[in-house]
Amino acid sequence: MRAVIQRVSQAGVSVAGQRIAAIGQGLLVLLGIEDGDDRAAADYLAEKTVGLRIFEDAVGKMNCSVADCGGQILVVSQFTLLADCRKGRRPSFSSAALPEQAEPLCDYFVEQVSARGVATQTGKFRADMAVDLVNDGPVTILLDSKRQF
Repeated sequence: MRAVIQRVSQAGVSVAGQRIAAIGQGLLVLLGIEDGDDRAAADYLAEKTVGLRIFEDAVGKMNCSVADCGGQILVVSQFTLLADCRKGRRPSFSSAALPEQAEPLCDYFVEQVSARGVATQTGKFRADMAVDLVNDGPVTILLDSKRQF
């Protein structure tokens, strides 16, 4: 499971021109689910995401988590994070989990983030989404559950 985490001052998602989710200060999480990922991978990424100390404290040092600062999280499923571009010019997505495996795991990840006390919104699984954001910093972090050890 892979996540691109962006610290944002605001972010939102629209589908077919309709706004379906929006947050203020917090994290935009682009989530890619790989074939073979499981709840343990989702638990790891949820804990890591909520606990990342990438928000500034009173003296301007990155020392606070999204939970510490009362921020929100917007989770957007994005299978293209699993693109393999090593051969040729057309990416392969063969390592991405099938939708019937990925959607319940994405939902589980969202539940685990919410269970850790952070207000969470989502995009729409398998939809063509327009994501807008104001990256704060910019701060962008890459997490991969397979690189946790």
